Amino acid sequence: MSKFWSPLVNDLVPYVPGEQPKMANLVKLNTNENPFGPSPKVVDAIRAELNDNLRLYPDPEGEALKDAIARYHGLNQDQVFLGNGSDEVLAHIFYGLFQHGQPVLFPDITYSFYPVYCGLYGIEGKTIPLTESFEINPDDYAQPNGGVIFPNPNAPTGRFLELSKVEAIVAANPDRVVVIDEAYVDFGGESAITLVDKYPNLLVSQTLSKARSLAGLRVGFAVGHPDLIEALNRVKNSFNSYPLDRLALAGAVAAFEDDSWFKATCEGVIGERDWVTSKLEALGFEVLPSKANFVFTRHPDHSGESLARGLRDQGVIVRHFNKARIDDFLRITTGTADQNKRLIEVLTGLV
Repeated sequence: MSKFWSPLVNDLVPYVPGEQPKMANLVKLNTNENPFGPSPKVVDAIRAELNDNLRLYPDPEGEALKDAIARYHGLNQDQVFLGNGSDEVLAHIFYGLFQHGQPVLFPDITYSFYPVYCGLYGIEGKTIPLTESFEINPDDYAQPNGGVIFPNPNAPTGRFLELSKVEAIVAANPDRVVVIDEAYVDFGGESAITLVDKYPNLLVSQTLSKARSLAGLRVGFAVGHPDLIEALNRVKNSFNSYPLDRLALAGAVAAFEDDSWFKATCEGVIGERDWVTSKLEALGFEVLPSKANFVFTRHPDHSGESLARGLRDQGVIVRHFNKARIDDFLRITTGTADQNKRLIEVLTGLV
């Protein structure tokens, strides 16, 4: 602790991102990056922006990208908010929409940035236990709260909550904002964006990091009622009025314009995920049903820690969470065919 720190900084417990190791010949399956590259049209669009215009500020409203997102989802521009990655979007959501003097509800096993934001902004968070099968029970969210947030599919479990059950949670909380964090929805889930015109309290966040292979650009967005978007814009313009640079805006627009590449990428990930699932089950692993670009799995005879260590010793990196209820699980990102084969080869020798 430094004497220059504020009390708030001293008490913060920051989010810990997945490791980015510098190892040769590494099979990196720990941070849910897409194994397939971005659309060539994205690369071309970014190259086209590498000119003298970089001396100029980007469009602070990101009009071209808002228009691309709105057209893609059948919305209006005033229903779209842009951020520097979905984590920044979520930060603005916590600050602008969840400070109502009551606890924000989220699952006990979920994206670990939620409690971090609660700590940063002095918001009380209340964790709602997942069921024994690691599912969200909508009835558990019909209680007084200052807002509701959960990923769908959930992370790190990968389980997807059917849209009818999502709608039940939204309908049960008409006076509070319900946020569906859809970072992984394109790998087999169904987006709640189709419900935003029906429910003014629904906000859906997404990212271009996963399905559109643009983790390196840091582009996220949220869609919802214009009143919710206006609140987020007020926070953004009081914090950073130029969140997305020229290269990110150009690349993101191109990503939405190449729908065939996007769909092929998603289908490729789904196919590889299903192959890994079948091979893991053949080795005696329990694998939770996943609609994400990863699987959440455990073996009845081996601890998660020992398996993660054994994999790492042979150059395969996966994510292990040393937390209650899930300390025997591994979260394994779907890789390329060669990476996945290597994963199964090493695991076969370990179990």
